[in-house]
Amino acid sequence: MNPTATPSSPWVLAKRADKMNPSVIREILKVTEKPGIISFAGGLPSPKTFPVAEFEAACAKVLRDDPAGALQYAASEGFGPLREMVAAMLPWHVDPAQVLITTGSQQGLDLAAKVLVDAGSKILVESPTYLGAVMAFSPMEPEVVSVANDADGVDIADLRAKAAGARFFYALPNFQNPTGRTMSEASRAALSAEAMQLGLPIIEDNPYGDLWFDTAPPAPLTARNPDGGIYLGSFSKVLAPGLRLGFVVAPKSVYPKLLQAKQAADLHSPGLNQRLIAEVMKDGFLDRHVPTIRALYKSQRDAMLDALAREMPLGDADSTLTWNTPAGGMFLWARLPKGMSAVDLLPYAVAEGVAFVPGAPFYADHADPRTLRLSFVTPSVEEIHRGVAALAAGIQTYAAGLRA
Repeated sequence: MNPTATPSSPWVLAKRADKMNPSVIREILKVTEKPGIISFAGGLPSPKTFPVAEFEAACAKVLRDDPAGALQYAASEGFGPLREMVAAMLPWHVDPAQVLITTGSQQGLDLAAKVLVDAGSKILVESPTYLGAVMAFSPMEPEVVSVANDADGVDIADLRAKAAGARFFYALPNFQNPTGRTMSEASRAALSAEAMQLGLPIIEDNPYGDLWFDTAPPAPLTARNPDGGIYLGSFSKVLAPGLRLGFVVAPKSVYPKLLQAKQAADLHSPGLNQRLIAEVMKDGFLDRHVPTIRALYKSQRDAMLDALAREMPLGDADSTLTWNTPAGGMFLWARLPKGMSAVDLLPYAVAEGVAFVPGAPFYADHADPRTLRLSFVTPSVEEIHRGVAALAAGIQTYAAGLRA
């Protein structure tokens, strides 16, 4: 028997498996399955936005017109017409040959990690950053270093101080998960210029960019330096997450290795799903559909802001709950009074009938235990009002315990 195996199991896990941990969000979502729990936890698009009739018609048409193509193995790069659509909808010149269709944009993060990261490689991330990205990068055993930022964007001086030897900087400029913040035009220009000067590649993740409420966000970082950027996009937030389709736009110097990693991972993303997306998207459907998503999510964001203003006492940042006003996307970022922990608050909130995600797991280092993420897109307006009232009650009970 292998000496490192246990008597009950002959399996010996790779060292990298120790870097794989369960998603905190997925674990919290199990709590939301309890009857009566209002969930602000999951980053799930509202089912009200799913274009069911259009997919029903597309499925019938695709299976009638091209059943063999839809159900057969396919090219690893992706369905040609869909790659052309992706290239055409981006706001800078993109050759369709640079587009790789992935099984969700999450796979794009996994492929980038496999191709770009060695054990001990330094990679830079925002603070806080998307938990799923850290989970994708971690098995490659990098040194993950966070870069300071504010509501407008990245602290360029801190980036410059930490950039030496970094493989890339990972950023979500639009309606970031978890904070909901948007990088300003001035910050994007400064970041792009500094990255070019440093020779620092940028991985730009943009699953939420179409979900703006009043004003479209500034041009992507990748549009400013296409050869220095890898751009990730998703169809999950504007069409249907269950189809698990996203895309990567990569420089020609990197694309072949991403493609080879894709081939090793799953050969190709489902051909039927790709054809369904392409069929639904043709004739400008997204131009008609996405504004309805924006209107719905804006009304739900406003409901959460109204409920927070009504239920939470006014005061300074150390004495009361504070929060931001996201200009799009799916999330609102809040911070508890001094001396509180969102992890410790969670059971009090659940006891009142509401769940959220503590902010600490979103930090690569120097986590702020007072932060929490609230998703406003899945609950109804009425549930948002009840859920915020329940959150306020949970905070009051928690605070009373701290004072006792």
